[in-house]
Amino acid sequence: MEKIELKSGITAIHVDHHGRTVYSDAYIPEAKGFPLVIFSHGYNGCKDDFREAAEYLMNNGTASITFTFCGSGERDPSGFGTTNMTLFTEKEDLSALIDYAKQIKGFNGSLYLFGGSQGGMVSAMAAEERALDIKGMVLLFPAFCIPDDWNNIHYPIDRYPTPESIPESIDFWGVKLGRNFVLTMRELDIYASMEDFRSPVLIMHGTNDAIVPISYSQRAAKTYPNAELVTYGGEGHGFTPSTMRDVETKLLAFVNGNRGIFF
Repeated sequence: MEKIELKSGITAIHVDHHGRTVYSDAYIPEAKGFPLVIFSHGYNGCKDDFREAAEYLMNNGTASITFTFCGSGERDPSGFGTTNMTLFTEKEDLSALIDYAKQIKGFNGSLYLFGGSQGGMVSAMAAEERALDIKGMVLLFPAFCIPDDWNNIHYPIDRYPTPESIPESIDFWGVKLGRNFVLTMRELDIYASMEDFRSPVLIMHGTNDAIVPISYSQRAAKTYPNAELVTYGGEGHGFTPSTMRDVETKLLAFVNGNRGIFF
């Protein structure tokens, strides 16, 4: 593990696991006894996507970690091939960051996950596996539609009708994916174990999201035992700066236990 101080309160952390390195930044406030949020970015994103939110939390006494999923795209410095990336390798990356976060000096034990789009899907997968480690979760237009998108629910049945029909590589939205990205989610049902995650969940979704229909978040809000859905009229898949400032405010309130406005 390598640490490089970037500026006051912000340190670059290189976390090794499964033969690869996750590049992350830790935002640590001066006060001790702080909660901590791990931010997971969306498809073809990177650790800087939630930098402003991480700085906002740090300036308000909450620590956070942002990181780049290995194999996520051109902005990932790990060298892990995009054709090797799957939702499950990303879950491993996030799990490694959870292990690291628990060792940070000054951390009070209250760990939260925040995931946007595909990062929301991966956060939900990790939370179901590591429920005892997670005090709560905030999801921003989580891409619970991914298995349906690749398992022919919304596409002609001849897209990939059999495992053998999945090609070795797939060019998708600027990233070359590998066969395993599709193959590993053939039987994935993210909703199947949601009832087992009993910690609070806050979901935020725009009503005009053309990438992830809001119906997926509506279903999740009804399936999680302790969840609330906040909708933003007219917002799409990726919020405007003013809406993101509201997201940050709600995230901080959620982490501080001020959930009366949501639950």
